[in-house]
Amino acid sequence: MSIRVYVPKDSTALSLGAEEVALEIKKLAGDNVEIVRNGSRGMFWLEPLVEVVTPQGRIGYGPVQVSDVKGLLEAGLLEGKAHALCVGNPEEIPYLKTQQRLTFKRVGIVNPTSVEDYVAHGGYAGLKNALKMTPAQIVQTVTDSGLRGRGGAAFPTGIKWKTVLDQTATQKYVTCNADEGDSGTFADRMLMEGDPLTLVEGMTIAGIAVGATMGYVYLRVEYPEAIDTLNQAIQAAYKAGYLGEDICGSGHRFDLKIRVAAGAYVCGEETSMLQSLEGLRGEVRVRPPLPAIKGLFGKPTIVNNVISLASVPVILEKGADFYKNFGVGRSMGTVPLQLAGNIKFGGLVERAFGLTLREAIYDYGGGTASGRDVRTIQVGGPLGAYIPPAHFDTAIDYEALSAAGALLGHGGIVVFDDTVDMAKMARYAFEFCAIESCGKCTPCRVGSTRGANVIDAMLNGHEFDSQRQLLDELCETMIQGSLCGLGGMVPFPVTSALKYFPEDFKPRHRPQ
Repeated sequence: MSIRVYVPKDSTALSLGAEEVALEIKKLAGDNVEIVRNGSRGMFWLEPLVEVVTPQGRIGYGPVQVSDVKGLLEAGLLEGKAHALCVGNPEEIPYLKTQQRLTFKRVGIVNPTSVEDYVAHGGYAGLKNALKMTPAQIVQTVTDSGLRGRGGAAFPTGIKWKTVLDQTATQKYVTCNADEGDSGTFADRMLMEGDPLTLVEGMTIAGIAVGATMGYVYLRVEYPEAIDTLNQAIQAAYKAGYLGEDICGSGHRFDLKIRVAAGAYVCGEETSMLQSLEGLRGEVRVRPPLPAIKGLFGKPTIVNNVISLASVPVILEKGADFYKNFGVGRSMGTVPLQLAGNIKFGGLVERAFGLTLREAIYDYGGGTASGRDVRTIQVGGPLGAYIPPAHFDTAIDYEALSAAGALLGHGGIVVFDDTVDMAKMARYAFEFCAIESCGKCTPCRVGSTRGANVIDAMLNGHEFDSQRQLLDELCETMIQGSLCGLGGMVPFPVTSALKYFPEDFKPRHRPQ
């Protein structure tokens, strides 16, 4: 009987040599091993993390390079024996052991494209419970769980679903926005590469809940591994009877397809995504009507992101009370935080809401990779506010971050040390918006370019005080006048940088 060895096929692991490591193990160990390509557990400093199944459980080794393989095999890798790269049982590593993984509980553990493996680890239990319920009961369960959108606006998921359920239409849709474009975020990709059937199950439950028979995953072209893995998982679900015209013999139908996106940041906004799905230019639609009433092809449509939909199976499996007992206040359940930037231990951390920023940065992240002091962090992507150390004890929940002038967004935390130039970072927000704007509204299209010009004038010492006043007025115009969050949120990083790091905006040149 061959020994099972897990080698990740997650994009991060591949970028660090996982493919070559897998081939080398197969070459040297031959028929003695069965290599399973799993997802990453999210401890990126250990990638490629090779795990071997032993009578004592799974034993991990990492980071493994091709040059290490021969020595590892000679030292007893296949028996889980001691070696300098041995990390023991990965689940006992403090970084993982102290997490509360609900949505990511199978990531790094299962074969991502195997329905049999998925079911053996508790998969499809939520769908089977949902098939015993009425659509209204499913929607009520999601509502009672307190699940809110994990993409940015944090809108209650159950309210969206109830609105779609209440519409009378011959066709309804479920759409998943997997156009993960925020800097420092990778949770969607990790889940689609490591446990895509969780997303498939969540979308299937959503379809049954609201009477939708068709679903689309809008997945960016920059994620080729996610596209391939998710496609394989969808085909496996069809073959096993979990998708198609008669799901598990229930009489319910739900079909699912992937649509590959071109990578426009603005298509992370739900109406722009719908435009693109219809084959049109990705531009923001004026609301109302809401997508839940008139969405894809003019039909009632659920629009949720990957983590929102992938959180649904555990809610239907364990119940609303189980899920809402995680978290604090109105921020219920768990949140996958993505630690990136200048950080020692970058990776994914899933914890209940209420963890502080300081705990995330230092207890999990270990501080900066450079060893210098943390000067600031940016939470919520390229349009998120910059937060100084004085506010690191802020709890990670929607209301607490909002009170601090920030937002959680998709849960990305990007760390900067004390060498960062905050004026350049503020200018970059405008530059980014100018590139990514769909151009439909004037505040975003023109304001982004003017904002960069104003900051340049400030740094060059041209009428600094009047330029500063002009920048404040411009930011207010963008907040109040932009059609969507792209233009409306650009002022967040700008104003926070000005507020907490005003010294970086002092003139650097004599005016001509």
